[in-house]
Amino acid sequence: MGRKRLITDSYPVVKNREGPAGHKEELAPELGEEPQPPSEEEVALELLRQFDLAWQYGPCTGITRLQRWHRAEQLGLEPPPEVHQVLKAHPEDPRFQCRSGESLVLLSPLRDCPGHPALDIPASL
Repeated sequence: MGRKRLITDSYPVVKNREGPAGHKEELAPELGEEPQPPSEEEVALELLRQFDLAWQYGPCTGITRLQRWHRAEQLGLEPPPEVHQVLKAHPEDPRFQCRSGESLVLLSPLRDCPGHPALDIPASL
């Protein structure tokens, strides 16, 4: 009697290409193509992400980045002035003002539509 078949027997064996000493090859950039430096917007959004992750400025749940920055300033926690400048430069852009998709929903115009199926958020928020 032969060995029992495994589910993996029905898939072809694919081996990874490995270079010397077992290192996997990385794709080389095209010749003559230089990596693009990040745009000012990407740099600003990364600065805001780092601010979001900085625990020393207090919790960030349920408030905007600007509210968190002001709260940290009032508590004497010395939040970075660059963050405040970025937030003031983009006052109406939710990508800059809100830290997550949850906050984007809270700012949505559908927020005030009672019974809208996309929003199961209590009106007290």
